[in-house]
Amino acid sequence: MSRDTARILALHGGLLVLLFVAQFVLPAYHHGNLARIMVLASYAIGYNILFGYTGLLSLGHALFFAAGMYGMGLGIQHGGLSPAPALLAGVVAGAVVSGALALLALRTTGVAFMIVTLMFAQAGYLTILYFGDYTRGDEGFVLQTAQRMLWGIDLSDPTNRYFAAFTLFALCLCLSLWLVRAPFGRVLVAIRENEDRVQMLGYDTHAHKLAAMVISGTISAAAGAAYGLLFGYVGASFGSVQYSILPLLWVLLGGAGTVLGPFIGALFMFYLIDLSSGLTAAYMLIAGVVLVVLTLFAPQGLVGELRRRFWKGLP
Repeated sequence: MSRDTARILALHGGLLVLLFVAQFVLPAYHHGNLARIMVLASYAIGYNILFGYTGLLSLGHALFFAAGMYGMGLGIQHGGLSPAPALLAGVVAGAVVSGALALLALRTTGVAFMIVTLMFAQAGYLTILYFGDYTRGDEGFVLQTAQRMLWGIDLSDPTNRYFAAFTLFALCLCLSLWLVRAPFGRVLVAIRENEDRVQMLGYDTHAHKLAAMVISGTISAAAGAAYGLLFGYVGASFGSVQYSILPLLWVLLGGAGTVLGPFIGALFMFYLIDLSSGLTAAYMLIAGVVLVVLTLFAPQGLVGELRRRFWKGLP
């Protein structure tokens, strides 16, 4: 093992150890916040694979997040599934939806790709509202405590919920780290930098982008399914444009194309809004000003600037 690889494993492993230990020392409020942040960061990790590493800017990832959430929630609420197969149903739903969208959206590039993904995400959101008899539309539905027992573990319990969120985040983080350091991930980065040259080298760029979109959508769906199960609520708002823009902000703030960027961005954004909302009703103004300042002085994101200034080999 090279020295650089050892440093990378120590950094990412150290974050996981820190998050594991945090469970035992954090007060209840921050304990619950961090569980939520880890699930949302997992969503951002999925988004980062497509945007940060492959260079495809999607404005429709809420479709995948909602597909996972409703695949799980409807399976429990109307299909009588237990949490384990319901989670699997959510992940499969996200994989199928992302695969179908990829086949259509990847026929376009640039701005057209953004518009197509946004259009299909909006269609998904309107579909949720249209079938309100089953989805309960904007109101959504609550999963009861008895419906959230996974292998005898009560996921409504704060400690169990935290460790479930931690497990999901750890799996997504390790998968992302492995993926971007593997030959497949190297090709994705090359496509982001110069797709024409990658094609000249003999790689099937369309197949790689298709695979990246399916992987990205599947991870996002897993995060959506976990979010609904861990926090006991499934609602149409998670399929709205807001939840397509948020992972983009998290990734940009943390550092697009960095493994730790999605978590740092989600953590920073969550507490920025949380703290500013305690100061004024115009909290989004404060958040907006801070985001503009960060964009001006740290254009590559927080982790991206760390890589640019101090550690060129940081994945």
